[in-house]
Amino acid sequence: MAIERTLALVKPDAVERNLIGKIISRIESSGLRLVAARMFRVTKEEAKRFYEVHKGKPFYEDLTDYMSSGSILAMALEGEEAISKWRDLMGATNPADAADDTIRKDFGLNVEKNSTHGSDAPETGATELNFFFNQMDYV
Repeated sequence: MAIERTLALVKPDAVERNLIGKIISRIESSGLRLVAARMFRVTKEEAKRFYEVHKGKPFYEDLTDYMSSGSILAMALEGEEAISKWRDLMGATNPADAADDTIRKDFGLNVEKNSTHGSDAPETGATELNFFFNQMDYV
């Protein structure tokens, strides 16, 4: 099995509700390893750059407003098939559609405020990780 790295974000709604520890506990229990972490607040411009793939979609402005509305925790996760493992742990984008015992089902409020973000492919993961981290950040 392939060792991968993926980006995991704890979004502003989850940070505000003090869910960081619960989310990290689930990550660690899954066998994924946290290899870099950074907590900060992105600007509206940074959020627009990060979500540029969604530019022109009806939810783009609301999403970038939301992501720049409070602190986030960016994490680099590593492990066997880390991308799919993290996506399974998060659950479906819409918490109402997410499987039981997933992060979004248990903590997500709605499609936008669904508590977490994760890369969807190795190429996306590399791009997203480079947005938040440089080589010196990894342990």
